[in-house]
Amino acid sequence: MAENNYDESSIRSLDWKEHIRLRPGMYIGKLGDGSAPDDGIYVLLKEVIDNCIDEYAMGHGKAIEVSIDEGKVSVRDYGRGIPLGKVVDVVSKINTGAKYDSKAFQKAVGLNGVGTKAVNALSSYFKVTAVREGEMKTAEFERGVLISESEIEKTDAKNGTHVIFEPDNTVFKNYHFIGQYIENMIWNYCYLNSGLSIYLNRKKFYSANGLLDLLLRKTDESSLRYPIIHLKGEDIEMALTHGNQYGEEYYSFVNGQNTTQGGTHLSAFKEAIVKTVRDHYGKDYASEDVRQSIIGAIAVRIQEPVFESQTKTKLGSNNISLDENAPTVRTFVNDFVKEHLDNYLHMHPDIKDALKRRIEQSERERKELAGVKKIANERAKKANLHNRKLRDCKYHLTDEKFEGRLDTMLFITEGDSASGSITKARNPETQAVFSLRGKPLNCYGLSKKVVYENEEFNLLQHALDIENGIETLRYNQIVIATDADVDGSHIRLLLLTFFLQFFPDLVREGHLFILQTPLFRVRNKKETIYCYSDEEKQMAINKLGGKPEITRFKGLGEISPHEFEGFINKDIKLDPVILEKESTIPKLLSYYMGKNTPERQGFIIDNLIIEQDILEDKEVEIVDEEI
Repeated sequence: MAENNYDESSIRSLDWKEHIRLRPGMYIGKLGDGSAPDDGIYVLLKEVIDNCIDEYAMGHGKAIEVSIDEGKVSVRDYGRGIPLGKVVDVVSKINTGAKYDSKAFQKAVGLNGVGTKAVNALSSYFKVTAVREGEMKTAEFERGVLISESEIEKTDAKNGTHVIFEPDNTVFKNYHFIGQYIENMIWNYCYLNSGLSIYLNRKKFYSANGLLDLLLRKTDESSLRYPIIHLKGEDIEMALTHGNQYGEEYYSFVNGQNTTQGGTHLSAFKEAIVKTVRDHYGKDYASEDVRQSIIGAIAVRIQEPVFESQTKTKLGSNNISLDENAPTVRTFVNDFVKEHLDNYLHMHPDIKDALKRRIEQSERERKELAGVKKIANERAKKANLHNRKLRDCKYHLTDEKFEGRLDTMLFITEGDSASGSITKARNPETQAVFSLRGKPLNCYGLSKKVVYENEEFNLLQHALDIENGIETLRYNQIVIATDADVDGSHIRLLLLTFFLQFFPDLVREGHLFILQTPLFRVRNKKETIYCYSDEEKQMAINKLGGKPEITRFKGLGEISPHEFEGFINKDIKLDPVILEKESTIPKLLSYYMGKNTPERQGFIIDNLIIEQDILEDKEVEIVDEEI
C-alpha cells in the first residue's frame, strides 16, 4: 500500500490568480452558463459596474456606458479614473484599492479589494484604461497574466476608467448573456442612484424617483390597493403598497447592492411594518395578514457592511457600527419605519383606510382556509412517508453549510416513463424528481383553496416547502421537464399558471426554468450529435455526411438514462422563465389562460397560416428556384 508522505513538498502556495481560478466559487458564487440571474458572468459585470457606481456616489461622473456584444463586455465611467501609477496593481493585486481608505470611499459597494481582480483572473481577455487630467494608461491581461502595459501618454479623452473583458469559456462553459437579466441589473442601479444615466448598448436607463419608480415598473398600477407610499431619509429609502396577488414581494438593497437573499435590513423592514401597523391601528393583526400581497422595497447605506459571501447577496447579522453610540442596522430600520410610516398614515386617511381593508380581507381569507389547510396538511404528511411522486435528493437549498446548495434542482415530469429516465440519470446528491399524474388542473381564477384541495398541487407545495413563503424553498432551481409535443406544452402552461397564480415570487426571483431536451439524435459509427431544432439537425447531417441514422425523440421516456445523464448534468440546457415589465401577472394569465378573449382571438386570426397559404408559399419557392 502506497504511503502518503506529508512533508515540505506537500505544501503549495498559490498566487492570487491561481487561487481565484482554482476556487472561483469563493469569489463569484456559482459559475453557471448565464441562464440564472446569479450566474458568474453577471457577477463579473456587476463587480466592474460597482466600481463605477462608487465613483458616482462620491460625486464624480453622471453617466456610465455599458456594451455587450457576443460575450465581449465594455464598461466606461466618467469618474476620477484609477491613479495612473497603480493601474496594474488595482486590477491584479489582492487587497489593493482605495476602498480601504474610509475617507476616499464612504459606504461603498465593494470593500475588500477583490472584485476586479476576480474579473481579470476569470477572463480570457481583460483590458483596463485609466484617464486622469489629460493623461492615460492601459494594461492588458489574459487570464490574469499581464501581457502588455503602456507608458503614460497624453489624451483628449474625459477622465474615467474603461474596462473591457471576455469571460473565460473554459470556466463558464457555453455561457450566454440574457438581456432581461442585464436590464434588471441596470434598472436597479438607476433606482438606487437617482440622476445617474446608464447606457446599455446605447439605450438610456434613468430614474428620477428611486424606489417609487422601481415599484411602478414591477407592478400593474390598476391592481394596487392604494398609491405607493414612498419615504426617504438620510441613508435609507423605502417604498410600500399592497396588491391583489398571493404572497409577498420585496426588493432589498445595501449600498447599491441588490441583496437578493435579503438579510438583517430586510428582516427588520418586515418586522417594522407589522409592528407599526399594529400600533397605528391599535389592533393585534396577525403578521401574515399584514404582509399578505405586500409589495415593498428597502435600501440602506451603511459603513463597512458585513455580507455573508463575496457575492454580497445577503447582509449578515453582525453589522454593528464602529461608533458605539450609533444604532445597529436593525434598530436604524425599525426606528425609521416606525416614525415615518406612522406619520404618513396619519396624514393620508384614504390610504390608511385602504390598507386596513386589505389587511382585514387577508384575515378573512386566512380563516376561511384554516380548516381546509389542516385536513390537507395531515393528508400530505401521511403521503410524505411513502410519497411515490417525489424522489428526493440528499442536499437542499436550505443546507447552508453545503457548498453546492445552489445546484439543487427539482425536475417536474409527466408520467412514469419520463420520471424513470431522469431518476436513473440524475445526480442523487442535488437533483430530485417529482412525477405528475397526467395533466394538472387549470387553476386560473381559482382561490388558493384549490392548492390544498387538489392532492397533486398540495404534494408539490409540500415537496418545495413553500406553504409559508419561499424562505424555506428546498431547491434553487425548479425545472419543468415535459415532452416536446402539444400535450407537453399544455402541461407546461398549466404548471406555469400554478406558480404565477399562487407563488409568483418563485418566478420573480429566478427559480423557475424549462428543460430543453434534444428533438433529434443524428449519428454514424464514429460520432453522435444531439440536436434541439430542425436547423441543428440539418447542420449535423451536413457535418457527418453520407446517410447518418436520424432518431426523432417524441417524449422524454424514449431517451435512455445513459443519454439523459448529459442532458441534465454537465450539458444541461435550461430556459429561465422571466417576467418582463409589460408581463404583469394578472394580464399575462388572463390573456393565455382565461376565456377566449377578443385580444387572443385577434392574435390567432392575424397570425393563422392555413394550408392554402403554405401551398402558395411552396409554389413561390419553386418558381424562385427555377428563375
